[in-house]
Amino acid sequence: MLALLAAVEVASGVIQGYYGPVMVDLAHDLDVRYADLNWLEAAQLVFSALVVPPLARLGDLVGHRRVLLVATAVTALATWGIAFAPSFPMLLVAWTLQGTYVVWLPIEVAVIHRRTAGRPDQGRLTRRAAAILVATLELSVIVAAVLAGQLADRVSLTTMLVLPAVVVTLCLPLLALLEEIPGLPGGRFDWGGLGLLAAAILSVLGGLVAIRVDGVASPPAWLLVGLGLLLLVPWWRYENRHPDPMVDVALLRRPAQWSVQASALLVGMSLLGAQVPLSTYFRSDPAVHGYGFGLTAAQGSVRIAFYVACLAIGALALGPVSRRLGVRHAMAAGCVVYAAGYAAWLPCHASPGAAWAVMGVIGLGTGGLVAAIPAAAAAVAPPGRVGSATGLTNAAKTVGGGLASSVFAICLARTGGIRVDGGSLGGYYAVWSICAVSGLVAAAVLVATARAAAVDAVVVASAPGDPARSPSR
Repeated sequence: MLALLAAVEVASGVIQGYYGPVMVDLAHDLDVRYADLNWLEAAQLVFSALVVPPLARLGDLVGHRRVLLVATAVTALATWGIAFAPSFPMLLVAWTLQGTYVVWLPIEVAVIHRRTAGRPDQGRLTRRAAAILVATLELSVIVAAVLAGQLADRVSLTTMLVLPAVVVTLCLPLLALLEEIPGLPGGRFDWGGLGLLAAAILSVLGGLVAIRVDGVASPPAWLLVGLGLLLLVPWWRYENRHPDPMVDVALLRRPAQWSVQASALLVGMSLLGAQVPLSTYFRSDPAVHGYGFGLTAAQGSVRIAFYVACLAIGALALGPVSRRLGVRHAMAAGCVVYAAGYAAWLPCHASPGAAWAVMGVIGLGTGGLVAAIPAAAAAVAPPGRVGSATGLTNAAKTVGGGLASSVFAICLARTGGIRVDGGSLGGYYAVWSICAVSGLVAAAVLVATARAAAVDAVVVASAPGDPARSPSR
């Protein structure tokens, strides 16, 4: 089973690593600005945030293998669409739909957690398997990034983009071999909760797009952002009253759960939101822009490979570090490490040599968090909510990444956005600072709730049935 799931993570690694070295080439091919590339990531991440909760919940209800197959089929079609998109709008649509792949890892963690039910070491086994899957993912990212860098100057861009489509498509027959774990009976799908959540997220994103186009002084843009935030109030109340909610807010109120989800959102700001800014910074010509390293696609892929190798090392180090510090404090340590790495970009941005060390530090800190967050959510969720809890971590992570990508696009835009001292380089200062602060805040949340979360985890684990739906609500 683990080998089949690892094969899917190979495809996930290809998606996440292959495009980075050629993002600038995509901009040139479609005649768009570098800053506009951030909207590819922003749209995909927000779409992922919308589809992950319902797909994860469907996994709990109808079986996880079925959902994996459907999600993989959609991802394959979208990846083929990216390869042959004739214009930037068509590319944006395909790139957005490809975000369905984000549900793979949380559902895989849910499968492992369900398969190890009743074992006294269930939490340890889940974390170890999650670390193996993440390490497989990151190693695949390395191979994909290096391969893309080598192919960039040898084949056409369309030919290059066909390769990830083939890899994702090959996952479909492999997933057909996966043993089905039946969904738990008695549940129902919460369309109302999904609709309210989608409206809130889309309203906030629409406001950020309007700020990007019309500037920060646009009243309609800020009204959209405010409306999206206000919609979270009726959404929360609706979910709290619903007998079988899309997002179990009663469970989410527990420190053991909300602290993990908040950390996922904050980590997603840098892990997902900063990918395009890092890629464009590496490849920006200092003679033209006054900053950057002017790397070729092949040279940039080597930097990405090193960063992802450190991510894999960080993931594999999760077990030993957790045994020594405890799971929560190990996660907090990872947040502090990657925050220090992003802060180091500020004084070291002009040194190509220092950039190696900075990216290594960021990777080591972030790698363990990718594996630890869904495993921590699964460990404090009732059996009927494991998929929902792990899926919500990826939804929170993608919301953080999507919002950060939108803000970063505003920071890096030459017109219609925030202007900071230093021109475009000032925008990169803002990106790195936001990423560093997000890590420190996530660490503070984890440390501040560690004791309450430990007590709450015992309550959730020992309560019969679904503790979140108990009369004590």
